Amino acid sequence: MLNKDKALTMIAAAERKAEEVGVPMVIAVVDQGGNLIAQVRQDDALLVSVNLSLNKAYTAAAVKLSTETLGSVSQPGQPLYGIHADESGRIVIFGGGLPVKENGKVVGGIGVSGGSVEQDIACAEAGLAAFQPE
Repeated sequence: MLNKDKALTMIAAAERKAEEVGVPMVIAVVDQGGNLIAQVRQDDALLVSVNLSLNKAYTAAAVKLSTETLGSVSQPGQPLYGIHADESGRIVIFGGGLPVKENGKVVGGIGVSGGSVEQDIACAEAGLAAFQPE
């Protein structure tokens, strides 16, 4: 189960990666229902990243895909075109959100925002790598 302690461990790993890439980030972790477990805004991180990181985590948990993958299947002519307009605009279709899985089941999501899409993805991947399923 994804809980506060595991979420904070994931956030700490993502923060270390953000420091490594030299960009202040906001990192959010949500449960399987998309509810916030923990969120950290590093000093000087963009204000817009507070909502973006939460919505990236929510999106990854809600659709059970990375936001990067969702972005590729939601372009014009693709099967999920227009999905980003659902959920009152909470659906994010660019990288930085990853589902968190335990025994093949999605138990939550991690979202990172503040840098380039590539930097956000790298930090989210670092956070996800720190998740220790039971």
